Amino acid sequence: MSPIDRRTFLQTTGATLAAATLVQAPSRGDEPPRSGWRKAYMLGTSKGAILPHFRLLKEAGFEGVELTAPNQLDRDEVLKARDETGLVIHGVSGSEHWKSPLSSPDADVVKKGMAAIRASIADCKAYGGTTVLLVPAVVNPKVSHREAWTRSQERIREILPEAEAAGIKIAIEEVWNKFLLTAPEFARYIDEFKSPAVGAYFDVGNVVEYGYPQEWIRELGPRILKVHIKEYAKKNRFSYPLGEGGEIDWPAVRSAFNEIGYHGWITAEVPYGDVKAMTDVVKRMDKILGAG
Repeated sequence: MSPIDRRTFLQTTGATLAAATLVQAPSRGDEPPRSGWRKAYMLGTSKGAILPHFRLLKEAGFEGVELTAPNQLDRDEVLKARDETGLVIHGVSGSEHWKSPLSSPDADVVKKGMAAIRASIADCKAYGGTTVLLVPAVVNPKVSHREAWTRSQERIREILPEAEAAGIKIAIEEVWNKFLLTAPEFARYIDEFKSPAVGAYFDVGNVVEYGYPQEWIRELGPRILKVHIKEYAKKNRFSYPLGEGGEIDWPAVRSAFNEIGYHGWITAEVPYGDVKAMTDVVKRMDKILGAG
């Protein structure tokens, strides 16, 4: 999915705001789930008031949220929204890695990409999250797969000590960047870091174009730090409600997650809507994933 499509996909479509819920103490994103999967929403809002969105998502039944970073949000307002609603900010998703990939041969482009990762680590730590999602490289006519592999690893290794010091893990996502196109390749890329601070952010929908999610899950196993879900079919790609009209074998996916013992955050990367629409997303997540 292109960076423009990805961000547009997540933008606000006009939400009906819900009343504030009871205040709960904030918690870090790595706490063990109280029961089954921990359901979160990928919120693409990068500026403006954040509290109304947090209230709505909490009302809909989400336990957590993932934000983009770096962003133009007021950090104090984000923390206030987190504390007021009790919604866990379990991590952040990089917003610069497509425009400024670590695989670029241009030093200025890489400099911007590295600065964005550092800012994302700082945001994530401040929010109480545990992972920064990173698309590590982009393969194109000017950047070979081998170059993308070598350059991105070198630059991630450079920033790893800073992530480890902050208590943040780098979660590598597989996406349509012509890189890490098989599960064994993805696993090897992660293993070569020899660091528990690097793992996989597995996107169930992204991999359907060239593989079967359940096979990737079993291959990646404990390397999986976090999970994104959305529906997918080749005809209209991601324009399907969760569990409806797509090509994903959700019972097989659920079984694979259970086999590897994954019971952490599962974040819905689907269009944003009013409280009724978001409540429906939560119900669909419960239906396709079960109790975990």
